[in-house]
Amino acid sequence: MPGGVAGAEWRSVFDQAPVPTAVLDVQGRPQYVNPALCDLLGHEAPDLVQPRPHDTLCPGHVVLQNAVVGDTLARGHAVAETWYHKPDGQTIWVRLSASVINDTVGRPCSVLLQAEDVTTRRSCETLWDQCFATAPIGMALLDLQGYWTSVNDTLCDLLGYRRDEILAMHFSDLTYPGDEEQGDTALADLRAGRTKTVSTEKRYRHKDGHPITVLIRSSVVTGPDGLPSFLVSHYEAIGNGRMTDAHLAHLALHDPLTGLANRALLADRLHHHLAALAGSSGVLAVLVADLDQLKQVNDRYGHLAGDHLLTAAAHQLLAGVDPSATVARLGGDEFVVASLVDDIPTAETLRDRIAELLNTKTTAAGHRVNLKASVGIAVTQDPTTEPKELLHLADQDMYARKKNPRNA
Repeated sequence: MPGGVAGAEWRSVFDQAPVPTAVLDVQGRPQYVNPALCDLLGHEAPDLVQPRPHDTLCPGHVVLQNAVVGDTLARGHAVAETWYHKPDGQTIWVRLSASVINDTVGRPCSVLLQAEDVTTRRSCETLWDQCFATAPIGMALLDLQGYWTSVNDTLCDLLGYRRDEILAMHFSDLTYPGDEEQGDTALADLRAGRTKTVSTEKRYRHKDGHPITVLIRSSVVTGPDGLPSFLVSHYEAIGNGRMTDAHLAHLALHDPLTGLANRALLADRLHHHLAALAGSSGVLAVLVADLDQLKQVNDRYGHLAGDHLLTAAAHQLLAGVDPSATVARLGGDEFVVASLVDDIPTAETLRDRIAELLNTKTTAAGHRVNLKASVGIAVTQDPTTEPKELLHLADQDMYARKKNPRNA
């Protein structure tokens, strides 16, 4: 402590201060401790200023103290947390805040160290971490935009993804096609403060492709200002996660990644659409769309991002067609749309709309990427047309447009 009257004044201030305080020399050795610090650590001042070997407060605490001093001298201030054993056997967590005291010529001469008991906070954090990690149901934290920020092992096991994969996703990335509305509505209500807790039942897509029906309970956590800050959600598979006969039938006829019709279901639907042409004045439009950026996205950001791009394309296709239309993924980056329309100009308008929807910006695994596609078309009014012929003609038109989009 400074000497003379000024030193006495400072000592009087610190002696009466409610904040546990110490003054250390530049080697980290205590020169002064106030009564509040003695009460916090359970030691008399002489024991703290000149400790005996058996009074060591905790293993390694001197090392940490010296590290705090070193950081303080280097940066002017430092903050750290450590634990101490009190003489009565109690262990406490302490937050240390340090700042430099300079002499009259501006050179560091000592370090002011103040302590705060954070045992209650650390205990609460430890309790929360243990409950979160060992919960028998899926648990997660999400931000107000719907991105997962923390997930437990149970949720990872439920969905079949690694933790780092889920944390790169928005919840809608795993929502099964057709079930988006429930989640979007719930998020909007929580974010706007219209409700504090919601329960929704929806399907998620397991990593191996099958749908999982999940009961989700989400609650909003408010910040210091009383406004929504983030979400905590619980996930429980309905029916113990067992695949029903309906699920197995769905898997046999649908693409596991996007939930769209697969090649087998598309063939059946094309025959159905062609049969509907009999006695009708309409036409059947068959569109083949091929994504132009999938390989680049896979190479640059990884296959998880590529999966997100394919899922985004599926959502765009479903949004651009009538509910009676068939939307299928043939594998890789190729999609097919089959729709009964009034006439050929309407079919061309449908192709243009699909091409526009598939040429946009989207988010894939946290990256903003271009969704680009070439879209070809074939039309028929003849119910005896072979489905493979329509697919071949649409495929040829797609490649012609990909090769020379201006003249297509």
